[in-house]
Amino acid sequence: MMATRRELLLKLAAKVSNNQRATATIATGLAARNGLIQRSSRSFSTAAQVDPPTATIVNKAATPDLASSLDQAKLEGETPKRSRVSDVTIQEVLKAKHTARWVEPVIPHNATVRDAIVTCISQNISGMMVVDRTDTMKRQQKCVGLITSRDLLRIMAASIKDGKSEEEILNQSVIQQMTPINQVIYGRPDETIGMCRAIMAKLGIKCLPILVDGRVEGIITARDMSEFYYDPKDLGGKKNYLTDVSERVGLSENTSMAEPPIFVRQHLASKHDPLFINVGTAEYPHPFKSHDGVGANRRDFGPDDLATDPSLSEDAHFVSTVEMLDESGTSMQKLLYMGVADGVGSWREYGVDPRDFSRMLMGECQHILHEASSECSATGGTACTMISPAELLARSYKRTKEANVIGSSTACVGVFDSVHHQLHFSNIGDSGIIVLRHIDSDVASALQRNRTTPRTERKSDLRIAFVSQQQLKSFNHPYQMGWTGEEVVDKNSSFKQASDSCTSSVHILRGDIIIMATDGLFDNVDIDDIASIALKWELDNEFIDNGGIDTRRRRWESGSSLTDISAQCIPTLAEMLCQKARENSLDN
Repeated sequence: MMATRRELLLKLAAKVSNNQRATATIATGLAARNGLIQRSSRSFSTAAQVDPPTATIVNKAATPDLASSLDQAKLEGETPKRSRVSDVTIQEVLKAKHTARWVEPVIPHNATVRDAIVTCISQNISGMMVVDRTDTMKRQQKCVGLITSRDLLRIMAASIKDGKSEEEILNQSVIQQMTPINQVIYGRPDETIGMCRAIMAKLGIKCLPILVDGRVEGIITARDMSEFYYDPKDLGGKKNYLTDVSERVGLSENTSMAEPPIFVRQHLASKHDPLFINVGTAEYPHPFKSHDGVGANRRDFGPDDLATDPSLSEDAHFVSTVEMLDESGTSMQKLLYMGVADGVGSWREYGVDPRDFSRMLMGECQHILHEASSECSATGGTACTMISPAELLARSYKRTKEANVIGSSTACVGVFDSVHHQLHFSNIGDSGIIVLRHIDSDVASALQRNRTTPRTERKSDLRIAFVSQQQLKSFNHPYQMGWTGEEVVDKNSSFKQASDSCTSSVHILRGDIIIMATDGLFDNVDIDDIASIALKWELDNEFIDNGGIDTRRRRWESGSSLTDISAQCIPTLAEMLCQKARENSLDN
């Protein structure tokens, strides 16, 4: 029997005490997002093509006011025109929601997970602002974060995995698990349903606080926006039940799950076969950089050839294959770790070499992995399990601070699980990962189909399957990990911890091309151009035939993966991407 998130919370809520509900006036605003540090242009990229038994990595308007239009129609005696839902402002949605039922979606900062579950269920809400009530002299209460029902399930899942007891799970503090206020994504009242839906879909969020003059006026959910256009009479009553519910409620005892589509079954057939990644890297420094400094332009740099020495680059990277315990804790598995970091060039103005921090951060990642792998071998595999990318970044950052290495950098670290075909990663700043995949239009979703080029004229169905989320404080000012010699206490600082990273996973399929790179690539080469370069690389090395994948599929079925060729030529793709990034940066 399937259980929804709310059902799971209801079951747990039935076991906890029904504490007094938290009510408060919501106040204060979110952190301002201002840019401080400027960065120079460089490029570093990594790419990968997945192909069992190996895979490959290479371097890498005013909106209409619904209420006013309805009132005007009434005055003119006309039938009011029904506006498009996507054009309605969130202000109208919030007004309708509060008119129908007023609930303050808040919980005090000293509340527990137990209190949060009870509040969610009893008030029928999906998210709550966490408020600080310690200053009793002020009527307004300070918002310090946001917690949602999804967060609560994640907390419970992680705690159960860690072996915590029921009481330990429920007594955890909300303030330690919430999304901090300076990381909360918010909406504005004049934005439309369409805009807010797009933001929520792109960022994968379910609750959107609405900010007005530094005050959170309410929280909008996808359900609120869906229900806005329905009159109460459309949601209840006998007629609506007979029309919408009676003939679709209840499944028979013989109901079963359908077989997956053919193209999915083909993938599942090899699901348990391990995938491996062949790694290739390329790295270019700033084109006008020398051992004596960086030229602002070609005239400053002089007549010499453009810089190509990787040692001049402020970017850093690592690639390590180690053996650690799998999730069962009973057998060893090989894990491929990789990472890139982009040193912030403006440190040069303070007499600090921007290369030091990024290189130390990536170097320590590699040292930590080798130490853990050696410990596994020495103890028979009983003392180690897979280190998550975020944890690896945190340990490396700690060592970098202890060594008092001054500077800062963006960072992206990933680990590929060849058994489960999962790429796990954590990213801080504007480095990141993209995944390219051949997706035939016959099986692609509506959003992934190429609707602009006639099928007969298409050269390939190589598409963007995944793009990681970047973290920017402002334009050209990414969040970063850094150390100034002392701890930075400014909450609006661009310095972040590993725990603040964008952490996610993406499922990798055979034949995918994975590219991990710094902003030197992504800022200078459009993603579609990256895909075109990758396609040319595939064609040049005969991995596919004239843009099609039928030949490749038949080759795979016969047991030929061309993995040896892939391993040899994957650095070429990295080099091609870096060369294109440099070419475009000089043109700009």
